[in-house]
Amino acid sequence: MRWTPGGVSDDVEDRRGAGFPGGGRPGIRIGLGGLAVLVVLSLVTGRNFLALLEPTSGPVDAPYDESAPAPYQSSPAEDQLVQFVSFVLDDAQATWTRLLPGAGREYRHAKLVLFTDGVRSGCGDAESAMGPFYCPLDEKVYIDLGFYRELKQRFGAPGDFAQAYVITHEIGHHVQHILGIDARARQAQQERPDAVNAISVRLELQADCLAGVWGHSTEQRNILEVGDADEALAAAAAIGDDRIQRGAGAGVNPETWTHGSSRQRVAWFKRGFTSGRIQDCDTFKDRVPEDD
Repeated sequence: MRWTPGGVSDDVEDRRGAGFPGGGRPGIRIGLGGLAVLVVLSLVTGRNFLALLEPTSGPVDAPYDESAPAPYQSSPAEDQLVQFVSFVLDDAQATWTRLLPGAGREYRHAKLVLFTDGVRSGCGDAESAMGPFYCPLDEKVYIDLGFYRELKQRFGAPGDFAQAYVITHEIGHHVQHILGIDARARQAQQERPDAVNAISVRLELQADCLAGVWGHSTEQRNILEVGDADEALAAAAAIGDDRIQRGAGAGVNPETWTHGSSRQRVAWFKRGFTSGRIQDCDTFKDRVPEDD
């Protein structure tokens, strides 16, 4: 991907090394839908994600103190990665600032929070093991940059455009939030507890498609290099629920999926990448491959 290092975005909050207010390990406060997801993750991966619900040793409701972060020693390679992430964030948000008025909404910037090990968000506390996530309550994306090492080594999906896909997928959730899609989805989940996972899959696949819409814009602006699109597709395939279940030695069970299969994730990213149109990303209206 063609880009020029140029500092850190104003929309990046660097909390690396800051830890949690009051010390201790994180304890997530979630609803029943989130609890169901943690149960599924525990069963699929063999890791005890329910342990994240244990209370912290520090005050749970203490605000994050931006004035006194702990010192963090960043390597030159990590400094360059921060600049790349900043470039992708700014480029994606500039793209949505242009595109979203066509869907009847003005885009507002999200913040990207960099952290290590664990972080306190508006949605509760989280550990790096849970991967990158978007919190609609504070409109921020959270990522431990160590995830990219895992994406390359564990999931076999290297490359800068694969890294960009991760960020733009989470920004896709922010776009959903601005459009009110996530709120409608949560309401549907409350009304249909039997469809919680299926609705979650459609939300995630739509975020994949919206990441593809951004990818389309980069192609139009000639900042893609040969092989970039393949990197994003490889990343989407690598973190499909079916592939993760197989990698964990578990049987493939579509009823437990929360993000969609490798085939679904690739298909919806490609759809957004090919068309570049928000209206082509309606996973709630259109048939999702393999979902029947």
